[in-house]
Amino acid sequence: MRRMKVLFWMVGIILVSFFSLSHAQDFPAKDLSGIIMWGAGGATDNVVRALTPMVEPHLGKQIVLQNKPGATGAISTQWVVNQPSDGYTLLYGAENPQLYRVLDISPLDYKDFYPVNITARGVGLIACNVNAPWKTLKDLFDDARKNPGNIKMGSTGPGGLPYVVGAMMKATHGLTFNAIPFPGEGPGMTAMLGGHVQWMTVGLTAGREHVRAGRIRALAIVADETVPGLEEIPLITKTYPEYKKYLPWGPFYGAWVKRDVPDSAKKKLVDAFQKGGKDPKFQAFIKDFGAVYMGTYGDEADKFLRHWQSVTCWLLQDAEATKVSPDKFGIPKP
Repeated sequence: MRRMKVLFWMVGIILVSFFSLSHAQDFPAKDLSGIIMWGAGGATDNVVRALTPMVEPHLGKQIVLQNKPGATGAISTQWVVNQPSDGYTLLYGAENPQLYRVLDISPLDYKDFYPVNITARGVGLIACNVNAPWKTLKDLFDDARKNPGNIKMGSTGPGGLPYVVGAMMKATHGLTFNAIPFPGEGPGMTAMLGGHVQWMTVGLTAGREHVRAGRIRALAIVADETVPGLEEIPLITKTYPEYKKYLPWGPFYGAWVKRDVPDSAKKKLVDAFQKGGKDPKFQAFIKDFGAVYMGTYGDEADKFLRHWQSVTCWLLQDAEATKVSPDKFGIPKP
């Protein structure tokens, strides 16, 4: 009787392994879900919607996109974590989760996810409403010194690009602003266009067309190298060389799945995103958008994420903008 139980147990294990292997080989057997952590119209949303149609033919399935903004992306991050670890739910995100723990937003960060593809990194653009009185970045800074905490700055919440650049300004010059939060770059720029906020740092990928059309005024690029096609916009280091210690720095965009998704599913996703990212149409999009193509995944992407987290978390710590020290989480100083 005991031998029969052992035999049934062994047969059960073999059958489960067989069906699991068969399922993995068939991946994807259905459409996937792509959860975008920011709202429509922002840089992350634009990159995702340009890339996904290039990826789908290599998967043979559709990726159904859905924007789930809120709490600096933590709502969508938590939602994806709560889904099955089968590879069918992608998190399309930006840099924000790498700051969640020091800002006490969420215990999650990209350590809990596998980087299928860090697609591109962006450059920050400091811009203002065309009716604002400032013609240069120095004009804005001089006004901020005279009116500390009063000038309305568009923000995407703690950890977002505007927030971190604001922390640089506070750490370097002691400047403070009245930060007005929005659920993404798109809504923030809409508010700036309408004069509801006076200035905002946005991803160049999201703001350059507004600059070209004369809808917003560019004050500086948060970079120490010129961007092709936008050489007329001053580099922040041209006016304030002390910002060079933070650079290169900026937002990034990519696709992740839960860390414990089967390796076979990860491999198929990586292959599809590698092929989609190298499509000439997407490469042309990235160039025109002002972003730098990366296309990294796996261990190389994890290394990039750890370095970015180290630099940014300690920048915020030095600016007294963190709620919890990076030391608590073992985040090393850069």
